[in-house]
Amino acid sequence: MALRSGVYIVPTDRWYIERTVWLIAGLVLLTATTLAAFVNPYWVLLVVATAVASIGVSLTGFCIVGNILARFGFKPRLARPDWAPGRLYFMQTDSWYLERRIYMAVGINLTVASVLSLVHSPWWLLFTGFVGSAMVWFAATGYCIMANGLYWLGAEPRLAPLCAADARADAPATPQAIA
Repeated sequence: MALRSGVYIVPTDRWYIERTVWLIAGLVLLTATTLAAFVNPYWVLLVVATAVASIGVSLTGFCIVGNILARFGFKPRLARPDWAPGRLYFMQTDSWYLERRIYMAVGINLTVASVLSLVHSPWWLLFTGFVGSAMVWFAATGYCIMANGLYWLGAEPRLAPLCAADARADAPATPQAIA
């Protein structure tokens, strides 16, 4: 992987499956973290369930929320090439591209922070809340701290980032980053 510069921003021109999954997961994380902090610490198990689902998506490509969204008519941007409406939605798993690495890293980080919040200190819930906020931000703006870190380290994205010139001209997304 070659080091890169620039800012990686995913397309936000429409609500596709993967972007909507990030929004829903972020809202679930924020809700579960708040409930774990103020109601009962075992609500953090919902964070763990979200984390395990994220790891499962990265390994298998299967996303239950993505499949529900597909039934509601949302279109994917990272589906396997043989996907067609009416079939089960699977994310591509042919290589470890940037977006797939995000699912894995988020799942591992959330699992570790959740366990630490139960066995060490509830202050670890600040991290799960941060991740939930970052996922909502990512879905809303297309910008993600982790995605940019992986991009700068050379991870190859599948979702074409919006180029500044393309965004002004309403042209299709290109595989260049905003410099």
